[in-house]
Amino acid sequence: MTSTHEPAGTPTGAAETKIPQQGPSAFDDVHPPQRELLDDCVHCGFCLPTCPTYVLWGEEMDSPRGRILLMDLAEKGDIGLDGPFTEHMDNCLGCMACVTACPSGVQYDKLLESVRPQIERNVPRSASDKLFRDAIFALFPYKRRLRAAALPGALYQQLRKVPAIRRLAEKLPGQLAAMESLLPPVSVREAFATLPVHTPAVGTRRARVALLTGCVQDVFFHRVNEATVRVLAAEGCDVLVPRDQQCCGALEVHAGREESALDRARRTIARFETLDVDAVVTNVAGCGSSMKDYGHLLADDPAWADRAARFSARCRDVHEVLAELYSREDDGGPRAPRTPVTGRVAYHDACHLGHAQGVRNQPREVLRTIPELELVDIAEASLCCGSAGIYNMVKPDAAADLGVRKAEKIRDAKPEVVVTANPGCLLQIGKYLPNEDFADVPLLHPVQLLDASIRGAAVPQR
Repeated sequence: MTSTHEPAGTPTGAAETKIPQQGPSAFDDVHPPQRELLDDCVHCGFCLPTCPTYVLWGEEMDSPRGRILLMDLAEKGDIGLDGPFTEHMDNCLGCMACVTACPSGVQYDKLLESVRPQIERNVPRSASDKLFRDAIFALFPYKRRLRAAALPGALYQQLRKVPAIRRLAEKLPGQLAAMESLLPPVSVREAFATLPVHTPAVGTRRARVALLTGCVQDVFFHRVNEATVRVLAAEGCDVLVPRDQQCCGALEVHAGREESALDRARRTIARFETLDVDAVVTNVAGCGSSMKDYGHLLADDPAWADRAARFSARCRDVHEVLAELYSREDDGGPRAPRTPVTGRVAYHDACHLGHAQGVRNQPREVLRTIPELELVDIAEASLCCGSAGIYNMVKPDAAADLGVRKAEKIRDAKPEVVVTANPGCLLQIGKYLPNEDFADVPLLHPVQLLDASIRGAAVPQR
């Protein structure tokens, strides 16, 4: 579906065109896009060069302003939600780069957040697409299921080294091939490891925090959580890790599965709100962006609105916590001694950290506390790598184009280490970055590098 964003004028002397009667809105009455938010867009085009799908295809309806136009037409009842409308909304990565770029303050994030549940409720998906999406959400939000999957996953990764099995894997169809290729390195020991419920601060306590461990993060990237606890404790934080915490609902929020996402939000609030802490800390960009938005997501729920707002106000990304400690007037600055980490380190801005949360400077400030580290920028830093929650599984072709593009920009920076604060980004970059020159470049979360410096340990390989 193509369209220009400006209506053509009526030629002088032409017969007056009768405007057809506007029909009822195509949206149902559960949180439809708000008219005032739709009207904020002036179609200026500043969003276009920041939008991954517009950069790839140059298609107006696959730009933020084009999608807002589609929302506007659907709200007026001029088009339905099926067909092209759903196609163009599904094509959106939800990276929110357009929100950062927009000079008019258009809240595209809130518009997309309201539209995706409309599609999930009102537009039937094909049997194969529905089955694939259902399978994703039957697995990823559940730590126990992920741990159970780690056992055959570890075995499969060993078997995949066999040429015949590798050839079979390479013949899998699109979405299954994408999921298979993104399988993280599986360590059964790490998958079943747990963090201490309480880790005391080293020296005088400066803060008391609770850590959300995440789902995929805790099972497949447990080393990141271990490093996070060690760094926070070394910098003077008591760290609490509730053993019975569950999924925060971020993946479902981003995919429009509103009802189950809000249930998970309520459970997360109920578990953490009873803790006497200064902040609820996340080290996953996607989780943090959703948790900080609970106040908005539950704003019209009388029983939860105030509780959600209070909870969201306490949520902090780990880099924010560290940067705040370093800037304190009383005992600010890094407390833990650092050992040098020499070499070029490229920092990739995860979209849900940089765009959705506005946390851009803090990770760089934290990394610059490491002696002798050379922090280098990546060209097109604001452009998504193609991970975007479940996007690289449900839209593998577009995600592959973006992954290849991001990998090229990273290679151009010639880093010896790449760091980013989201497991999805680590998997996506890890899929497309390696070549003969970059086969052994470590891909890490920033806190892993900081942890290595504090402990005087070698830079980990993952």
